[in-house]
Amino acid sequence: MSKDKRVYVTRKLPKKALEMLEREFKVEVNPHDRVMTREELETAVKDIDGLLCLLTDSIDSELLELNPDLKVIANYAVGYNNIDVEACTKKEIKVSNTPGVLTDTTADFAWTLLMAAARRIIEADKFTRAGKYKGWGPMMFLGGDIYGKKLGIIGIGRIGRAFARRAKGFDMDFYYYDVNRLEKAEEKRLGLEYKNFEDLLKESDFISLHVPLIPQTRHLIGEEELKLMKETAYLINTARGPIIDEKALVWALKNGEIAGAGLDVYEEEPNLYSDLDKLDNTVLTPHIASASIETRTKMATMAAENLIAGLKGKEMPNLINKEAVS
Repeated sequence: MSKDKRVYVTRKLPKKALEMLEREFKVEVNPHDRVMTREELETAVKDIDGLLCLLTDSIDSELLELNPDLKVIANYAVGYNNIDVEACTKKEIKVSNTPGVLTDTTADFAWTLLMAAARRIIEADKFTRAGKYKGWGPMMFLGGDIYGKKLGIIGIGRIGRAFARRAKGFDMDFYYYDVNRLEKAEEKRLGLEYKNFEDLLKESDFISLHVPLIPQTRHLIGEEELKLMKETAYLINTARGPIIDEKALVWALKNGEIAGAGLDVYEEEPNLYSDLDKLDNTVLTPHIASASIETRTKMATMAAENLIAGLKGKEMPNLINKEAVS
């Protein structure tokens, strides 16, 4: 047994994952159901062998300097832009993520946002709950049709493809853009048509973002890109907040440059850009695209499996930085 090893978990996770860790190690969990402060994280990271962290935890080189004995970091997320992987590799700290597990759940939720935005579900719900519904009217809450429209997908990885598969029942034209174009046989199989970035923005009625947050995708959608979109178009983001310039988006939504947006992630999360929450043509959710019981439990057990394997000297199932393995 490896009970001599200590691990820290930065947020309460589903019970199954914590029990897995507790069978192997001395485990401490953040007692507060909130994101840890920097000071709390600095205290927690000292004198541990393994860290199971969340996307909301910034694991930078300065934090790593506080514990030269840290061996493994298991990130409870697919993305890992919250971790300085290069610094971890230099220190031979193994880093893992939880890929694949949230693909279908996130694709489902992107469609939830798209449909809710297009059909003005949030506005109509508030209206009804407020007792304002006095009877049917032909001009009440007119939204946009989805069937037969043009769908643009930016980023055609696992989630982008899953999102595209769900569109087939709506008899839509499917466009995609990705820096790595698919083989033509794969495009045909998926029913996708490749468009360059500008053409996709100009022609699509709905645009859904499915790219990772890297320097090249930060503010991928900004003032110029929003101006290219149709005034009747909707923008959906379940990827990462900084992919959109939120200031430019608010301006575009206020001034009718686009019809609406469905957002699950934000540029300065959890803070929203001024007035974003006051706009009726938005659907805003608190980063819950993967929030199903099944998916969040699987994510947690995957992270636990990664941490256990790494600390026991075994091959980690989802190791990101293979160079860190000496």
